[in-house]
This record gives sequence, structure tokens and C-alpha cells, in this order.
Amino acid sequence: QLQLVESGGGLVQPGGSLRLSCAASGFTLDYYIIGWFRQAPGKEREGVSCSSSGGMTNYADSVKGRFTISRDNATVYLQMNSLKPEDTAIYYCAAGRDYCSGYVPAGKFYWGQGTQVTVSS
Repeated sequence: QLQLVESGGGLVQPGGSLRLSCAASGFTLDYYIIGWFRQAPGKEREGVSCSSSGGMTNYADSVKGRFTISRDNATVYLQMNSLKPEDTAIYYCAAGRDYCSGYVPAGKFYWGQGTQVTVSS
């Protein structure tokens, strides 16, 4: 069974950092595009970042320069620095065999279950 399981969310003060992890089981990430979405309360789910299997990476303007996506063959990471209250959301990882549409994974992909990130003083 193919699964993605996120971890690393939590409560952090504005200006702080968190590192989210997303572990793949049942498959390796070598030839997959990977990405992160987030959904804030009362808002639609939005793309945050997408990285192709060849390593090309794109970010939403709202997180550019603060967030970094990376991977090894089994785990997807999202390093989040200089966090702001507006970054508060449930964060979901995604992996698929199709393509990145800019900073948004497109086509068919697998989802993780989500991890809550709260930025508040």
C-alpha cells in the first residue's frame, strides 16, 4: 500500500522555524514529482511548492525565500523559516508521476494526511 505520512507540525512563534517531513512507504520517491499544499481555516487548499524528479523547484510568492523543499529517496521535507501568522494552516505533502504546474503538483498524485502548523505568539 502506497502511503505518505507527514510529521513535524506544531506551534511556533512568529519569526520561528519548523521542518516538516513526509515519509513515503510502499514506494521510493526517485522518479516522482513532490510537493506541498496547505489549507488555512476558511480558505481553499493552495499549492506551496513543487519539485520535479530532476530537481527543478518552484515556490508560491508568499513563501519564496522562506521555505525550502527537499527530498531523499524516502522522505520529502519542507524547511520553513521566518514563519508568519498567515502561514498557519494544515500542510499536506503530495507525490505523483505527472508534472509540476509551476509551484503546484498537477495530474494524479498521492496525498499525506496533513500536519497542523500554527504560528502565533
